[in-house]
Amino acid sequence: MTLATLIAAERRAQHRLLLRASLFAALVAAASVVLLGLSGWFITAAAIAGAAGPAVALAFNYMLPSAGIRLLAIVRTGARYGERLASHEAAFGALARIRPALYRALAAAPVHRAMALGTGEATARLVDDVGAIESRFVRLSAPWGIAAAVGAGGCLVILGGIPAALATLACAGATLVIGTLLSRRMDAPGRAVQQAAGALREEVARLVDAAPELRCFGLEDWAADRITVEARALGQAQRRHTEAAGWFEWLHAGGIGLAAASSLFLAAPAGAPIAAMAALAAAMTIDGLGPLLRALVEQGRVREAEVRLDAILDGASAQIAPAPTAALAATPTLTLASPCSAVLRSGERVALIGPSGAGKTTLLETLLGLRDPAPGSMALHGHDAAQIDPVIRRRCFGWAPQDAALLSGTVRDNLLLADPALSDDALWQALHDAAIDDRVRALGGLDGWVGENGARLSGGERRRLALARAYASAAPWLLLDEPSEGLDAATEQLVAARLAQRLNRTGQGLLLVSHRPAMVATCQRRIDLLAGDHPLPQLAA
Repeated sequence: MTLATLIAAERRAQHRLLLRASLFAALVAAASVVLLGLSGWFITAAAIAGAAGPAVALAFNYMLPSAGIRLLAIVRTGARYGERLASHEAAFGALARIRPALYRALAAAPVHRAMALGTGEATARLVDDVGAIESRFVRLSAPWGIAAAVGAGGCLVILGGIPAALATLACAGATLVIGTLLSRRMDAPGRAVQQAAGALREEVARLVDAAPELRCFGLEDWAADRITVEARALGQAQRRHTEAAGWFEWLHAGGIGLAAASSLFLAAPAGAPIAAMAALAAAMTIDGLGPLLRALVEQGRVREAEVRLDAILDGASAQIAPAPTAALAATPTLTLASPCSAVLRSGERVALIGPSGAGKTTLLETLLGLRDPAPGSMALHGHDAAQIDPVIRRRCFGWAPQDAALLSGTVRDNLLLADPALSDDALWQALHDAAIDDRVRALGGLDGWVGENGARLSGGERRRLALARAYASAAPWLLLDEPSEGLDAATEQLVAARLAQRLNRTGQGLLLVSHRPAMVATCQRRIDLLAGDHPLPQLAA
């Protein structure tokens, strides 16, 4: 899938709104040309009639032209509102579906590619880059407006003579040709703006995440200097882009002036009122090219945005689809071949042990599909994990990672990530099993606000809330990575005791990574990742 495919699909989905916007755009352009042309004729003719004397002035029909001018002004205003309403509704509707599609593609990308995209850069692509392509939808009606402007302008200018009409068309053609050539100068500055905006977002996100550490070591000025460097790079890119855009302003203004002057001169033999009408109609004809010229100004930014967004979509398509497999059992067994050899039967409680760096966390993340498993390195109920869709694989596990991220929301928001259909009773049971229910009550219950990444909770409380989220899953296996790290001895004993009670009640299997004896004691079996194919002797349950 490519971005062009997504946009084409959305154009088909929004075709009625886009058609309405195009018709309104044509009406705006035609009304603008006729309005200014008629105004030029009326003002000039009225001035001549007034200068000719009272008799001529009284015979001049002021009412009909002035009524026509007012009607055209009303039509132009209403049509412009309708065009903007329809085009923006189409754009917003399309982007509301394109952004989730991009997010899904990012989530489905191979792990090494998805993880290489920082938070700030991912945000830049889903916000800034998608915003850049919004103009493609908003300006899809531009060709209709241009056609209407040229048609209406040609009909009025030709009243001043064929030479005047040809001069206007020549000015329009020259403006478009020169604008297309100038757009090549806009490509590099436009691309630089998108790249610099992404780099700035990435740097800010990275340093904000490390704000406490930076403050602790007195590095606020250092961090501010790094952000300033990226901000200046963005400012310089924007300045170069704006300077290049100035040439389009000169081109547009020059085209309008040249068309008006040439039409006025060539239509002069037809009389002053007609010449004035031809000149102003010619000017508005060139003015109608404005939307296309503005699109050319943004062409570099849009192209770079498309490249950056296509990289997300290409990353998802690069994911090799696993071969079809039989449905997994409700309580699948786990078979490990690397880095150790073991068979874990459903309901078993197994502690993974080994020194730091032995690969314990890596093993859990590979089971979950956060890392790509080597073919034959592990299996679920006899099926090679490398050939099982990660979405299916993840349904087998409830996971509490070492560094669990919490949503900026309520307790309920965080727990329902595991299962949106859970009842309040089930949520409270999970909180109780994680020994965090009393703290949640003090926080305001399930609808208590936890703050940005759980800022209202201590480190141990955040860890236990993440543990409750793992418990909220009905998965047959729990994968717990250092669930009691940072807890005092009494709280750790309580967490371990309630974990054992939960496992007795639910029959779930457990794969535990921990260095804490109280937690390891809940397991029936220990596997040392550095002991090869020989698990250590079983412990008492």
